[in-house]
Amino acid sequence: MIDPFGRAITYLRVSVTDRCDLRCTYCMAEDMTFLPKAEILSLEEMDRLCAAFIRLGTTKIRITGGEPLVRRGVMGLFEALGARLGQGLEELTLTTNGTQLAKYAEALAKCGVRRVNVSLDTLDVAKFAEATRWGKIEKTLDGIFAAQAAGLAVKINAVALKGFNEEEFDAMLAWTGQHGFDLCLIETMPMGEIDADRTDQYLPLSLVRSRLRKRWTLNDTDYRTGGPARYYTVAETGARIGFITPMTHNFCESCNRVRLTCTGTLYMCLGQDDAADFRKVLRAGADDATLDAAIFAAIARKPKGHDFVIDRNTPRAAVARHMSVTGG
Repeated sequence: MIDPFGRAITYLRVSVTDRCDLRCTYCMAEDMTFLPKAEILSLEEMDRLCAAFIRLGTTKIRITGGEPLVRRGVMGLFEALGARLGQGLEELTLTTNGTQLAKYAEALAKCGVRRVNVSLDTLDVAKFAEATRWGKIEKTLDGIFAAQAAGLAVKINAVALKGFNEEEFDAMLAWTGQHGFDLCLIETMPMGEIDADRTDQYLPLSLVRSRLRKRWTLNDTDYRTGGPARYYTVAETGARIGFITPMTHNFCESCNRVRLTCTGTLYMCLGQDDAADFRKVLRAGADDATLDAAIFAAIARKPKGHDFVIDRNTPRAAVARHMSVTGG
């Protein structure tokens, strides 16, 4: 699958639910209205779509949410996709808030998952509860260490938030280095209306990186995971730190991914509204040839890049949907 700008699309992110057991302040409004069951693809429909993407050249699939592990029966999808590893699919992974990992880590490893990204914006117990509105950090930490014990490589994802966690990154880098985890910092993105002003939250990672270099030696590396992060090796710990910078450095020129929501809507770009409705295609009884043609048609509409802006002159979200809908 080649898009109009010559980029090979090899990475599919699949949101299996818009629901989550946390309410992170930069991601969701506190009083969220979730989708009715009839609008959500069945796990069998998701597997069929994933199979079509693999058939057309997708080599990496990441399962996301909301929180993917709160979807009832989701391990059946992991098992089905795990059976496709080595048959076109090279990597199956997920992004999670970690609250359910203690329960599922061993089963995920048996399905062929080798890496997991865990969202953790702070190591401070009170701040964690504040950021997630009601979360308990102990559940996430238990999940992280359960994943490590099951043999999964763990990467910690932290959204950089001005005035909230910007003084913690030294400590987080030391903690992740101590335990052998990678750390990836992410700029907040203007997606969905939330109960906060994003201009008050936005922290450019160029500033964070310069601050970290006062204490840490960050060496360039060609390490890549297929996503947009730029990684450095931390000389003092041997671990890695990555920076995802949709605001300060647009990474769209190398974009290799598309995103499927739990309703079967395919977004060709995280920061654009153009989308293709695959629920309609599937439920119309499409055969494989029709499904493949619909995928090629969608990829042919992939835009050059997003138009994210956060400033006082642009107070509203760039796109109306929340991050939890698209799965990051």
